[in-house]
Amino acid sequence: MDGAEERAAQYQRRYNVSNSQTSSSKMQIRVVRFLAAVVLLNACSNAAAVNPGGGVPPCTFKNPIAAGQDPWVVREGQSYYLAESSDNGIWVYKSSSLTSLKQNGVKIWSAPTTGWNRTNIWAPELHLIDGTWYVYYAGGTSGPPFITQHAGVLRSTGGPQGPYDDVGMLYTGDDVQNQTGNVWAIDLTVGKINGQLYAIWSGWTQNASTDRTTQNLYIARMSDGATISSNRVLLATPTAAWERDTALDLEEGPELLEHAGQEFIVYSTHASWLPDYELGQLRLVSPTADPMDPANWTKSNGPVFKGTGSVYGVGHASFTTSPDGTQDWIVYHSKVDPSPGWNRDIRTQQFSWNADGSPNFGTPVAAGQSITLPSGACSN
Repeated sequence: MDGAEERAAQYQRRYNVSNSQTSSSKMQIRVVRFLAAVVLLNACSNAAAVNPGGGVPPCTFKNPIAAGQDPWVVREGQSYYLAESSDNGIWVYKSSSLTSLKQNGVKIWSAPTTGWNRTNIWAPELHLIDGTWYVYYAGGTSGPPFITQHAGVLRSTGGPQGPYDDVGMLYTGDDVQNQTGNVWAIDLTVGKINGQLYAIWSGWTQNASTDRTTQNLYIARMSDGATISSNRVLLATPTAAWERDTALDLEEGPELLEHAGQEFIVYSTHASWLPDYELGQLRLVSPTADPMDPANWTKSNGPVFKGTGSVYGVGHASFTTSPDGTQDWIVYHSKVDPSPGWNRDIRTQQFSWNADGSPNFGTPVAAGQSITLPSGACSN
């Protein structure tokens, strides 16, 4: 079982998606992989790559760019690195192309056979902090129900593709001094604001016996890339009418985004297995405001990126730039069809900035529509 099928099976058990839906999803996954392969084989990598038979026009590509979910992409130099969970472990891919990410894959870590993180490895992220590469991920001991998920960290002794040491579980509770009562956490991300390193994640108020538990956003200070050094602070809860869902109220997949001195947290909301999964946004009120004070963050009045009649369930995004650094790009996943489930693919498109400095992600581009390649990706 590969990563896409593995994650679909986990969520089927978590939310009781029917066997018939799962069987259909597996077939859809195979179809999507075939179509994605066709797209990549026909995509133009330079101005001379013209398909006179009506394929992809020169210097363009088409979504989706790969099968998968929870895409984390970071650009370092002339390379893009994609982190992905698969085969009960974590892979890091290296590519020169933002629109063809799954190349030169290395399995940097396999879950142990025993311990707190032996299964259900979700949503890894790769970060360079003070000259060292770290990978953050969620893992647990069992499921369903998935009630033992916690955040873990790996630390590289080399480059982005390792080798890595397993540093262990991060503390995401309310007693950092004594390290007692750690609390359920997933989708942990990190970043610096005004020189201070912070961790931000999706978690529960307290541990529970059901994974149908409201997920909130939390923040804590870090003393280094492997150590949370403060108690968590509740940053945001899914209380806005536009982010509430009868199946499960949640805020997850937070990502920091900085532009012109302004700080944003872009997160996913609504049920991830339904077509109205979408992105919301928190904005720090001023460049010097304390990020640990929830009053200093304002929530958007509605979703900042949502699906269309042909693009479903957009969410769990990451952000990067074009090869020449002149454009900003969002990389996200979407559902292959509107039926409940986790049959998803990876897409990317350019975004811009509003006059007030906030990101303008626009509308998801439909599958099969030609999109101009990122600036610097075409040879002419």
